[in-house]
Amino acid sequence: METLMTTGDSNSWFDQAFRRAPLMAILRGFGTARSLELAATAWDLGLDCVEVPIQTPADVEALAAVVEAGAARGKQVGAGTVVMPEHVAQAHAAGAAFTVSPGFDPEVVQASLAAGMPSLPGVATPSEIQLAAKLGLLWLKAFPASELGTGWFKAVCGPFPQLKFVATGGLDAGNAADYLDAGVRVVAVGSALQDPNQLGALAGLLTSRNRDAVSRL
Repeated sequence: METLMTTGDSNSWFDQAFRRAPLMAILRGFGTARSLELAATAWDLGLDCVEVPIQTPADVEALAAVVEAGAARGKQVGAGTVVMPEHVAQAHAAGAAFTVSPGFDPEVVQASLAAGMPSLPGVATPSEIQLAAKLGLLWLKAFPASELGTGWFKAVCGPFPQLKFVATGGLDAGNAADYLDAGVRVVAVGSALQDPNQLGALAGLLTSRNRDAVSRL
């Protein structure tokens, strides 16, 4: 009989998944072929985790293809924009290793854990953070990070020093370092992976921050 994944298991999984690189890739709405190209770019750059949001049947197909490509390289691929238990089922069927949500829904978190997939729910207020922490979740997605601003992270890390944030939304090579300096553990980037001018900066950030990421986890 399969053992239910706990929030502690989920926390430990993300600790390991984000141990080497403080960046994650989000491949939203690119279709299968382009998602595979950008996933390869992310992996070649040194990013270990890739997220493919699933809002359409085509997105689910892209997720399954990236999961297969990632498995060949030993990389973890998650499903994003998981906002209903039905999405959890789609993510599991596609072979996703973890789920990511824009908001905090305990039902979606529990469905993901029950399916054996660590859950990274989104938060934007202290109340949501407190409720997520009450469930035992230590890794949370902060969205939309560019609207929240770096000051938000500095403020919430005061009352919630044990929590680890993945900043998502409007971030790229130009501001990623600012968010990491503000206490963010991982910055998620998307369109930056399509910009050759940003790839060098992202590579430099990874080189300078990888050792720091290991020491902070």
